[in-house]
Amino acid sequence: MSRIFTVSVASVHPHYVTKAERKGRSRDEVDEIIRWLTGFDQAALDKHLAEETTFEDFFEAAHLNPSASLITGVVCGIRVENVEDPLMQKIRYLDKLIDELAKGKSMEKILRTPA
Repeated sequence: MSRIFTVSVASVHPHYVTKAERKGRSRDEVDEIIRWLTGFDQAALDKHLAEETTFEDFFEAAHLNPSASLITGVVCGIRVENVEDPLMQKIRYLDKLIDELAKGKSMEKILRTPA
C-alpha cells in the first residue's frame, strides 16, 4: 500500500490551492474540480477536509465522475490512464486536473465538458 493512501486530503488540499493561486487561479476552482471528480457537494468536501479523511476513505466515499476516464496524460512521469491500482489512479486523476488548472486550461476543458 502506498503511503499517500493514508495521508489526509486536508493536508494536501492547501498545496493544491497554493499551486493554483500561484498561477492566478482560485481555491473555488480547485474545489470545483474536486467536486466534479468525486461527486461531493461543497458541504461534503468541507466535512472531509475538517475530519482529515484519508485519500483511501475519501475516494471510497466518492462517486467518481463517469467522464473521469477521459483524463489522460502524464503526472510525475506516469501516464494516468495506465495506472493499475484503482485508488492510485483516482489520486493521479486529481493531480492531473490540478496540473491542468495551474497550466491555465479553461474549466470546460478540465471538467471534460463536451463541445
